[in-house]
Amino acid sequence: MIPFLSLKNVTALHGAEIQEAVRRVTESGWYLQGTENKNFEQHYAQYIGTDYCVGCANGLDALIWIFRAYIELGVMQPGDEVIVPANTYIATILAITENGLTPVLVEPKLNTLEIDDSLIEAKITEKTKAICIVHLYGRLAYTERIAALCKKYQLKLIEDNAQAHGCLAADGRKTGSLGDAAGHSFYPGKNLGALGDGGAVTTSDQQLAETIRSLANYGSSAKYVFQYCGRNSRLDEIQAAVLDVKLKYLDEDNLHRKKIAQYYIENIDNHYITLPDILPMESNVFHLFPILCSHRDALHDYLERKGVGTLIHYPIPPHKQECYRAWNQLSLPVTEQIATQELSLPIGPAISIEEVEAVVKLLNCFQPGV
Repeated sequence: MIPFLSLKNVTALHGAEIQEAVRRVTESGWYLQGTENKNFEQHYAQYIGTDYCVGCANGLDALIWIFRAYIELGVMQPGDEVIVPANTYIATILAITENGLTPVLVEPKLNTLEIDDSLIEAKITEKTKAICIVHLYGRLAYTERIAALCKKYQLKLIEDNAQAHGCLAADGRKTGSLGDAAGHSFYPGKNLGALGDGGAVTTSDQQLAETIRSLANYGSSAKYVFQYCGRNSRLDEIQAAVLDVKLKYLDEDNLHRKKIAQYYIENIDNHYITLPDILPMESNVFHLFPILCSHRDALHDYLERKGVGTLIHYPIPPHKQECYRAWNQLSLPVTEQIATQELSLPIGPAISIEEVEAVVKLLNCFQPGV
């Protein structure tokens, strides 16, 4: 059996240090908003390249608080529009609608799977206040054209960096520092994953960071004093301590992912399978290794029978979900094609080259109906 991702094996890579970090927290008697959070926030902000990092409960909340803070600061108001890729995990869209903002869906490029920056300007109206890019699958979505559009129309640039911890732009800046603010997820399966839920916002805007910290603490910046109607959305001390351990190894773990990806790229040879365009290695941290196949379901079942775990990201795009039924009649053919053809292969810091060799051999032997 070759699992899609063994979280047990991933944790075991740094198991002794993680266990020590958990022990330190449990023996401290301080479990929320303590030293571990301060340390991780400082270290992660330094790593990303921003002045501030604010821990919160999960990646969805991180994005929600960014938009909510901009509303509280008068930068946005309910009804304003946010341009966002149609091909994304639904959390990106939920964060926008949660705040009464209007998502404007833009198709991706089929060869990159990321937002098509040539389609954005036509979607900008007087109500547009932000562009939210998603570094989906660990691939860089930022482009100079997007940055220029934000400057031209005075739009906020918000990054969904849930899948791209450690990814670099061409100028050496890390994703999470490229725009005005970024939301990060530390879900266990991420490149930087906790032992449960966790998230953070990075930004160099002090007022935004302070507002987000208050919103995520019931709306309070001083005990029993509430400036906002907030919620409880905090990163606990155990998760912060674990993340601080794993942060030290993130670049090393990403390098292993790249070695695995390079083997896939160089050795997959089956005309039924299409690989997205190859980005510079620094611009992809391979959170996932997506392939496209017009016989995707048959390929999935074939690999499953052979003992190889795969996942589909994502079989139903946001505009076809029941919760957004008003959008169900929208035609977004590129997004819909990706949803019917995408299959993610095993990748991660704990998978071996030998396992990947076995996966590739099976892929190269695949024939529909056989």
